Amino acid sequence: MRVVLAEDLFLLRDGLVRLLEAYGFEIAAAVESGPELTRALAELTPDVAVVDVRLPPTHTDEGLQCALAARRARPGLPVLVLSQHVEQLYARELLADGAGGIGYLLKDRVFDAEQFVDAVRRVAAGGTAMDPQVIQQLLARSSAEDRPLGRLTPREREVLELMAQGRSNAGIAAQLVVTERAVAKHTSNIFGKLGLEVSDDDNRRVLAVLAYLDGGPR
Repeated sequence: MRVVLAEDLFLLRDGLVRLLEAYGFEIAAAVESGPELTRALAELTPDVAVVDVRLPPTHTDEGLQCALAARRARPGLPVLVLSQHVEQLYARELLADGAGGIGYLLKDRVFDAEQFVDAVRRVAAGGTAMDPQVIQQLLARSSAEDRPLGRLTPREREVLELMAQGRSNAGIAAQLVVTERAVAKHTSNIFGKLGLEVSDDDNRRVLAVLAYLDGGPR
């Protein structure tokens, strides 16, 4: 699996290269600036891009904007964004095209090698990997705006949070130590209460939930 990596801090970039190679990834390019990232994504057609939000020369959201431009040029290009802090605007921009193959992790997560590599693989496969802290903030924001989240039971909120992270019913069941049948029932209740169409497609339901939490129908 070929990866384009964009990170301006040398030590972190070098560490991520070594980590990904240790897990069998091929590093097609490891770059440190927005222009370099744009060229690499256009010329190398990687299986997935792992991108720091803030890159030179602007040190604002250069990395994110380069990745989104590449997704417009190549719809569905898998992109995993890394950020120092939770920024809901970045989550909204990633979700805007309604397609899969997206992820948003805080940089702290890269120190858990298995969690980070799992996120890269999930995004490369067309799935979704959202940082739990991002989900928690979206849940809090939605609750503050008086969305129907208040009708969910505590267990349904737990299931919703894990679902929005990109976990399957089996993964949720294992995490909560319940049966898949119980998770399926909770999921059906969640979609009903939120007014969302029920779907068996893991990625589609994650995107639906995230879109809803981030400003969907009231």
